Amino acid sequence: MLERLKPIITNYVNVNPDEITENSEFINDLGFNSYDFMSFLGEIEDEFDIEVNERDVMNLKTVGQAIEYIESLSK
Repeated sequence: MLERLKPIITNYVNVNPDEITENSEFINDLGFNSYDFMSFLGEIEDEFDIEVNERDVMNLKTVGQAIEYIESLSK
């Protein structure tokens, strides 16, 4: 899952994909702003054929949390 997310993440922020881990924080480590994050979530919906709940995703701070959330919706 992490490897599928890396190219999507790098569409929005200038970061080396090798530096992205499950512990990477979207804002503090990767440099996302709120617009980037919402655009990223839209792409996640398309890529994984899921529908995210805006209230739920506001609590996602790390890539690992996003992976857990996506997996929970994909079941």
